[in-house]
Amino acid sequence: MGELTVEKLSSASDKANYIHQLVKDIEALEIMIEKGMIEKSPIRIGAEQEFCLVDNDFFPQDNSLDVLSAINDKHFTTEIGNYNLEINLDPLELKNDCFSVMHKQLESFLSKAKKAASENGAKIILTGILPTLALKHISVENMTPMQRYDVLNEAIKESRKQDFDIHIKGVDELNLRHDSVMLEGCNTSFQMHLQINPDNFVEDYNWAQAISGPILSACTNSPLLFGKELWSETRIALFTQSVDTRANSFLLNEKQSRVSFGGEWATGSVSDIFKDNVSRFRSLLTSQFEKDSVEMINNGEIPKLKALNLHNGTVYRWNRTCYGVGGGKPHLRIENRYIPSGPTVSDEIANFMFWVGVMVGRPKKYGRIHEKMDFKDAKSNFFSAARYGMSTQFKWNGSYVPASKLILDELLPMAFRGLYSLGILPKDAEHYLTIIENRIRSHNGSEWMVKSYRHLLQTQRPFEALQNLTAFLYEKQEKDYPVCTWSSNLGSELELFKDKLLVKHIMNSGIFSVDEKDSLELVVKMMKWKDIHHMPVINGDRKLVGLLTWTDVQSFDPEVQKNYSVKSMMVKDLITVSQYESIENAKQLMEEKKINCLPVVKEDRLIGIVTATDLDAKW
Repeated sequence: MGELTVEKLSSASDKANYIHQLVKDIEALEIMIEKGMIEKSPIRIGAEQEFCLVDNDFFPQDNSLDVLSAINDKHFTTEIGNYNLEINLDPLELKNDCFSVMHKQLESFLSKAKKAASENGAKIILTGILPTLALKHISVENMTPMQRYDVLNEAIKESRKQDFDIHIKGVDELNLRHDSVMLEGCNTSFQMHLQINPDNFVEDYNWAQAISGPILSACTNSPLLFGKELWSETRIALFTQSVDTRANSFLLNEKQSRVSFGGEWATGSVSDIFKDNVSRFRSLLTSQFEKDSVEMINNGEIPKLKALNLHNGTVYRWNRTCYGVGGGKPHLRIENRYIPSGPTVSDEIANFMFWVGVMVGRPKKYGRIHEKMDFKDAKSNFFSAARYGMSTQFKWNGSYVPASKLILDELLPMAFRGLYSLGILPKDAEHYLTIIENRIRSHNGSEWMVKSYRHLLQTQRPFEALQNLTAFLYEKQEKDYPVCTWSSNLGSELELFKDKLLVKHIMNSGIFSVDEKDSLELVVKMMKWKDIHHMPVINGDRKLVGLLTWTDVQSFDPEVQKNYSVKSMMVKDLITVSQYESIENAKQLMEEKKINCLPVVKEDRLIGIVTATDLDAKW
């Protein structure tokens, strides 16, 4: 999660001091590598579990600090969104039953978190992007009130010098302009760490890059954002754009995003990877540095390389190189950042074992992968997997191979061999890798979510469907049955929400609207062609200014229709409603005013419409 006590780099002296410390840290790292001080064995694994807090209606619950206080455990920490928290698991030696031990450790931590959440009116959900997240949840008011996040937000905005433009195109399309980095708070992940021998680091890192696409394809779990069906793993596109420090005018040059897969194979030593990051991305934050890292080594101490780690914490490689100190010994590891949270703990541990198994089970034919595979193929594989999940065709060994065939025929056997070579218990390997195999033969998290959401949309509006989808997700997650066993036939609705329905649950947001300057004749024809009984009218600022009803337009003389604009004939004295008004109040308002529809507005802008027919169907 990174250093919490930070400040924005502002004065020239602050920048000079920080850069000096950063350069010294890189020098210290090279000294430790040269002197063989970096730990080579045993190999250890670790993980970070991010999760969402929701209320009893399965909407984001912004009380993470209250829950964190109730948990009172140093393994837990904050995230940028005040409805998310993170667990830092204890590292384990990669041997025997380490994966089942990690499973139990994570369940124990989550049990503690669930108890604290329940005491504060919340529940816990593991998912890459919470389906019920809405635009109102990503305002700065919902940012965790801690200095680190305020400083990071201001530093990135200052570097970018303009709002964030988000454009993601999948089955649906999202175009959004936002004024803060809070879109990052939509993403929750299960970050996996694997310690790497420094002598083999660059080759192992390149292998991690090469297998990222196939590994991700089996693990996607984030297809929905704000009710839109986007990428199979939408987090990849969203995170890339949500903390992009580049102004739009720079996007066509070679400058990389801070969230990146990289642009080429790694070369040289591990220190060159850090040097590349420092060279490409200017520092955003600083902290207090008490000691010179090189002097510490000369005095027989092990430095934590605080300046380097602080910089590294603001460069979000999907496979990130990390330095740390554990048990008084420095080590290097690869942090896998592209795997989403959920759908269950069993699925997450299976994902972890699959990745580690393929990492350590690499056969000789894939040695020096940078000489045998074009980096752009590895990068293309990764983003194709993010878009299409298990439907991806991967460029592998010079030809295109379906994801299922590559995983079942080559990568799963490779993972088994790698795990057995390290002494992982066969029963554990069989248990968790069978989860991956069954998932490949049925569906992964994103496929289940898309099928389930589409099924719910047959009888529900998007807002209601998303709420029910999240409730079903929670219900199934609590049983910890792998997602491959879940049915997508969820039923029509949950009675749980019957007495809590809002206008947003039933309003129609996919509506036609017309401009006040449009031809009345054309609009009347449109209403007839599309069987529209209520046509909202907007102005050039897209604000709601009027309404045409079929009852009214039927009485218009054809000559009137031909010679007049919509503005001259529309109803201007409108009665509107908020999307968060209860259905009961909306129905009562219609009855009192003797009207059959209510335009739904937000800051005078039309976002939907609810009719008497909609209300009668639900009430």
